[in-house]
Amino acid sequence: MGRIATQWLGRDVFTGTVSRNPAVGNLSSADVAFHTAAARRYGFHATMKAPFRLARGRGESELVQAFLDFCLDETAFIVPHMKIARIGRFFALVPARPSLEIDALACKAVLAFERFRAPLSEAELARRQPGSLTIAQLRNLHRWGYPHVLDTFRFHMTLTGPVPDSDRATVEHALQEWFAPVIDLPMTLGSLALMREAEPGAPFRVHEHAPLQQLNERMTA
Repeated sequence: MGRIATQWLGRDVFTGTVSRNPAVGNLSSADVAFHTAAARRYGFHATMKAPFRLARGRGESELVQAFLDFCLDETAFIVPHMKIARIGRFFALVPARPSLEIDALACKAVLAFERFRAPLSEAELARRQPGSLTIAQLRNLHRWGYPHVLDTFRFHMTLTGPVPDSDRATVEHALQEWFAPVIDLPMTLGSLALMREAEPGAPFRVHEHAPLQQLNERMTA
């Protein structure tokens, strides 16, 4: 699924390689490039802990080691079935059914790396448009630096930027066609990545990548 999603978005978060977007259904390559422009900077991913600046007194090597230790302590699992869904104005891959394993992993990640997060600046708070958030989301923004965590978390793997209503059906049809070979296959969540933004607004790249412990390894440990 990762390979097909990377081709759809036109950028590889591991290598930074940019490629031509495919033409799918009634969408030309240029159409796909237009609708994926906002998502391309982040690459194919699912956010467990939202991007943050390092807190004062915390170093990059310390964060990397904490990330590697975290992965060693977590177990891989399978998501039986994914689907294409519209979230707000963009499309994403989401679990067809709620996943307690995903929710638990995301919760652990938010808590485990909170000590590394610098407080949000006034400008960063403003970019989250606090006036449009629910009370729960606003509480999470101020406590955890991101509104969509813990009780308001929804796992998703973003596939487009905002899609106008007039293009919604065409884009959804193209997504269903492009992901048809893999959408019904089980997805293994078997590794995590620590992403890095070289400078504000730069494309995100994988800084560290580590496998989660396999279930049979944990059972025999």
